[in-house]
Amino acid sequence: MSKLTGWWKHRTSAGKVELYTRWSFHSFVLIEILAFGLSGVASPDNHAPAAVSGGVLLMVSAHSVLVGCLTSRSLDWIVGSRERPAGLSATVMVVTAFACLFLLALRRTGRLDDSVAAVLVSGLACFGAGSVVLSLKKVRHMRYVPLITSVGLGAAVSALGMPTGEAVGYGVGVLLTSSFLAVAYGFSGWLLTTVHELDRARELQAQLAVAEERLRFGRDLHDVMGRNLAVIALKSELAVQLARRERPEAVDQMIEVQRIARESQREVRDVVRGYREADLAVELEGARGVLSAAGMDCRVEVETAGRTLPAEVQSALGWVVREATTNVLRHGDARSCLIRLTAREACGAVTLLVENDGAPEAPAGPPGSGLAGLRERLAAVDGTLVAGPAGGGRFRLRAEVPGSGTRRVEVRA
Repeated sequence: MSKLTGWWKHRTSAGKVELYTRWSFHSFVLIEILAFGLSGVASPDNHAPAAVSGGVLLMVSAHSVLVGCLTSRSLDWIVGSRERPAGLSATVMVVTAFACLFLLALRRTGRLDDSVAAVLVSGLACFGAGSVVLSLKKVRHMRYVPLITSVGLGAAVSALGMPTGEAVGYGVGVLLTSSFLAVAYGFSGWLLTTVHELDRARELQAQLAVAEERLRFGRDLHDVMGRNLAVIALKSELAVQLARRERPEAVDQMIEVQRIARESQREVRDVVRGYREADLAVELEGARGVLSAAGMDCRVEVETAGRTLPAEVQSALGWVVREATTNVLRHGDARSCLIRLTAREACGAVTLLVENDGAPEAPAGPPGSGLAGLRERLAAVDGTLVAGPAGGGRFRLRAEVPGSGTRRVEVRA
């Protein structure tokens, strides 16, 4: 059963909305053919010859397929995978106009009954107007489509010499129905755009977090190295000038350069160490805040039985929390996430569990290097990492570090 529903369950929210919207619009192709074309031709009021009825049904079917193509291309444009189908939109407008004029001409010559012509013309005009609305950029342009459609149709009815009342009836009927479809098409396009923007924003949020950390590291490194390198350059230049004059002070200047270089090495190591070490309490609280801000139900449980953990263990597990949080944000469509830190008093082992729902059944691309990097960090404290699907659309990451170390740092969450 999971294989039958996996194609839907393991999609992201944006993917689900897009799939639902596409197939809803694809069903409109059948609705136009069956509810308007076939029902109009097969109506008891239709006394047209079989050849005329068959031709009308074929024309309505071709129009519905063309409208479906425009709808599909417009949805591709909305999600950013194609250019705006301006040419196809113009084609649909022209074909719709000629098809309505043809049906009105049949009605005028008596080859098509009035009620049958009204049903067919309304269907073609309304679905054509809705698909054109979906291909427009601005709302103020969209709202003119039903009005232009109804006015144009009413004018065409009058131009063919039909009664004024009939022209007004066609215009009002098409105005109401096309306005309803225009709102439905326009709202669907807006909803799809909004959902995709939110999905891209969530991806961008994870990327910005990484970029912010890189900028912080670069800023700290610049602050440490900038001044020292400037001093080294000045003292080296002074030592060169003194050496050319055979002054003994040149040796003292080079000794000072050597001292500053070693001090710079120490400071760089301190910066890198601070960058590589992660505070577990800060990472737990940060994961709670980030995942909650993304609309997830995030629970953080800390069960340490009053124990404190060694700093190196906290650093390794802090990186696990950071990487797991990034993966939850970037992959799948999680609605809930559990982060549990447990320290067993008997053996001293520490276990970190991160479990979330909405995980895809199969990875979307090749495996990354994040989990491999975490295993290397945990290996430094004799820890292990196990990650994979846990059934029911859930993903579980479990890191365990055996009891070791005597240096204590308090963990709060």
